[in-house]
Amino acid sequence: MNLQLLIEQFITYRKSLGERQAANGRVLRAFGRAMGAGVDIAGVRAEQVDVFLRGTGPITRHWHHKYSIVRVFYDYAISRGYVAVAPLPVDKPKEPPRFVPYIYSHQDLGRLLQAVDTDQRRQARLEPVTVRTIVLLLYGTGLRVREAVNLDRADVDFKEALLTVRRTKFYKSRLVPFGAALGGVLARYAARTEVSDADVPFFTTRAGARVNQDTLEGHFRVFCTRAGVRRTDGARYQPRLHDLRHTFAVHRLTAWYRQGADVQLLLPHLSVYLGHASLEGTRVYLSMTPELLREAGRRFEQYAGKEEHHD
Repeated sequence: MNLQLLIEQFITYRKSLGERQAANGRVLRAFGRAMGAGVDIAGVRAEQVDVFLRGTGPITRHWHHKYSIVRVFYDYAISRGYVAVAPLPVDKPKEPPRFVPYIYSHQDLGRLLQAVDTDQRRQARLEPVTVRTIVLLLYGTGLRVREAVNLDRADVDFKEALLTVRRTKFYKSRLVPFGAALGGVLARYAARTEVSDADVPFFTTRAGARVNQDTLEGHFRVFCTRAGVRRTDGARYQPRLHDLRHTFAVHRLTAWYRQGADVQLLLPHLSVYLGHASLEGTRVYLSMTPELLREAGRRFEQYAGKEEHHD
């Protein structure tokens, strides 16, 4: 069976099951091109696959991402009898450590907002109030940056205090409630302009266009620099706008621990609120900061003490 034809057959099959991750198809098509035009799947050698996976740079998490995609493809090919075994490396390189997001402290956020409020650049594409409102929205709801800039006026229901988040990472819409304080911030921003069409962007540039994510990221980088909000742990990336989403989750979990809430019981609710595809995507937050670990440890000590008392 021709490898590239089988790859297209597999991609069509996965789409019929509801998969909409176009990146997986791109990886497989790149794999087919790397193996050569007209090659039969039975003629693919392990050495060729190894070269494709390694690429030209150092081993990164992308190696493991490509490996998992090619492995699933070969599982499909084996189940259909097109090949007996998968020519994949037996010894997998150690997976590099996960990137650790920056968790903003309350002091960081205060300095950042002050830098935004004192911005005097008239030539900037975004007004300070737009950046401030988006920052507070991301921190207050944990939205992804693209979800925030994609909001239309119709997606913000002030009466019910609900956001309708469309065009999400996993192609599902969800409702996100927001508190009274954030609702006031959003209402004041919306009241700046009279809009009759509900389908216009909620966040706009000085020229009235929808906010572009790259433009927003650039403005945010300037404000972080001015506020002195930076990483000192040697990480490749400085604090990102997306890290506000992680900060929301960690601060929410920390607050639950302090309140004595059942965090494990509430975790699935947080997962749905954030729009994660699985609970595992939310569990990573449980070990993200020393403060959160201290609160979890304190809870365990209280629990352990009660158990010892019962014994």
